[in-house]
Amino acid sequence: MKVTNMTNIKNFIIFGFAGLPPEFYGPVSFLLLLVFLAIRTLHKPTYLIFFHLAMTDISFGIVTLPKIIARYWWNDLISSFGTCFAQMYFVHSLGAIHSLIMLIMALDRFVATCFPFRYPVLITNKTISIACILCWAFTFMRMLGIVLHALTLPFCNLNIIMHCYCDHVSVTQLGCGENVVYVERVALANALVTLLVPLTFIISSYFSIIIIFITCLYYVPRCFVYLSSNLGFVFNSNARIIIAMMYSLIPAAVNPLIYCLKTQDIKKALTQRLRKWKVIVRPLCLIICSVSFRELLQ
Repeated sequence: MKVTNMTNIKNFIIFGFAGLPPEFYGPVSFLLLLVFLAIRTLHKPTYLIFFHLAMTDISFGIVTLPKIIARYWWNDLISSFGTCFAQMYFVHSLGAIHSLIMLIMALDRFVATCFPFRYPVLITNKTISIACILCWAFTFMRMLGIVLHALTLPFCNLNIIMHCYCDHVSVTQLGCGENVVYVERVALANALVTLLVPLTFIISSYFSIIIIFITCLYYVPRCFVYLSSNLGFVFNSNARIIIAMMYSLIPAAVNPLIYCLKTQDIKKALTQRLRKWKVIVRPLCLIICSVSFRELLQ
């Protein structure tokens, strides 16, 4: 049975946390991105993966943080219908890309560990670049279908989104009609494939490595949110937002510390760059201080 779109909602209200104003800002990924671009010794397959991981983290912050800051700093709760769906598209696209980039990272470590002599032949800058670009292109095309599918729903319920940004679960819960369950199940199947396929490979390839528990932190809360909302499990909206933050904004801040700052080459490059800046900045500070001191004496 065909259901016509009876959408009467023109704007969504981003409710966010109930009385808890959070502040988020993650400059570390941007710093590492600049370091990667500036230092040619980091232009290797492994660091190309870090580059794309940093890009997803930065992009996710650009998509979500402005509205979160506007919500709590200027009490701007309104998000237009089109803006909300555009944000939902990029939120889920970047989340899926993040998952696939981590799959490529696991593949890189798997080949380096199991086939060390073939690693320079199999894993090159070209192959990693092609794989990462395909992840971005394929995911953007696939998520377009998911968002357009959600747009077919009539929205005749309340327009209050119990989240800090627009996501598929929060928006489709406001829909009405016979197709709501079908749209939610299609999105759930898509999300589980995106999350469980990389997770399965990571577990199988890193089964004996302790760092697997750090990698899995991205997938466990995300799977829990998708499954619980579709199985009828109801819990506090603040708890749901906290869980969502665990797999969205927190990894963006933690990933540079886990995957980048523990790497010797990046630490060495950062140290060398900071020493150069110190050599330049210290004489300037001495000159400024001496001039200021002379002016005070006069």
